[in-house]
Amino acid sequence: MAQITAALVKELRDMTGAGMMDAKKALVEVDGDIQKAVDFLREKGLAAAAKKAGRIAAEGVVASYIHGGGRIGVLVEVNCETDFVAKTDDFQALCKDVAMQIAAANPTYLKREDVPADVIEHEKAVLMEQAKVEAEEDVKAGRKPKPEAVLEKMVAGRVEKFYKENCLLEQVFIKDGEKTVQAMINEAIAKIGENINVRRYVRYALGEGIEKKQDDFVAEVMATVGK
Repeated sequence: MAQITAALVKELRDMTGAGMMDAKKALVEVDGDIQKAVDFLREKGLAAAAKKAGRIAAEGVVASYIHGGGRIGVLVEVNCETDFVAKTDDFQALCKDVAMQIAAANPTYLKREDVPADVIEHEKAVLMEQAKVEAEEDVKAGRKPKPEAVLEKMVAGRVEKFYKENCLLEQVFIKDGEKTVQAMINEAIAKIGENINVRRYVRYALGEGIEKKQDDFVAEVMATVGK
């Protein structure tokens, strides 16, 4: 299998305007063939989505999702370029999917750039301590200790997992475990033909912050999605 280098990913991004993760995934899918990767991105609509990203999206809707007779409520602002598109069934369906994602997966942040630096530094410190404990256990078990560079790679990988779990756009889409929320939005951009952005959201859970028995809202929302 071909090695997917940072330089190759950058070259593909420069050619298509696709995001880093999408470009890397495309190269992995086609074993490093950059021309095939361009075709892959175009077929998925990701190259088209990236080229539209710079266009102003000031229209759209504030969509809502209420679950369980009012026990979870979500408001999300999703922007597009024109009022006409905002009223289409495709755009409305997209907004509902995003709202349901927020209800089910309860993301803490919209995107990774929104995560405060001190939160990431704290997370890295905790993860490094975990990695060192694991390394010590390896030594006690008679296994070769992991070098510091390996521990740092382990931490970097776990930080990526933190982003995927806590940032809405990087979460796995609840209706399709093969794509992220951003990929789902990119596909909508390619289909609808306008730039689309999730601008902000708020999620309320009944009794949140009050000490009481906790209901499994996530499981309930997921059950609704599966119907």
